[in-house]
Amino acid sequence: MIVTTLRSDDVLAHARFLTDVLGLVPGHLSEGHAELFWGDGAVLLGPRRPDDPWDTGRAVTYLVLEDPDAHHDRVAAAGGEVVMGLTDQSYGSREFAVVDGEGNRWSFGTYRPVPPGR
Repeated sequence: MIVTTLRSDDVLAHARFLTDVLGLVPGHLSEGHAELFWGDGAVLLGPRRPDDPWDTGRAVTYLVLEDPDAHHDRVAAAGGEVVMGLTDQSYGSREFAVVDGEGNRWSFGTYRPVPPGR
């Protein structure tokens, strides 16, 4: 499992966007911390602070799904800002990308990395 941690200017607003628009599943939600889930993976949100050594700026997160067309339509209907429309990639994945209110990019697609030996 991989867990991504992001910093937010407004943790609750960021969590609402990620759940309401992108379809992540909410867990714990508070102004100081949020836990959201996508399958077996998790996204943790924390507040941005000037002295925070973990606030590395913006991020790109890739989320694997079976039907990018349906998810794209859901995200667009919910008001998500699609920055890359549905695209068939040369490596066989069908993908699209969205930007959230914190400036992070969220890519959705069918590409599933396989660990060596599997």
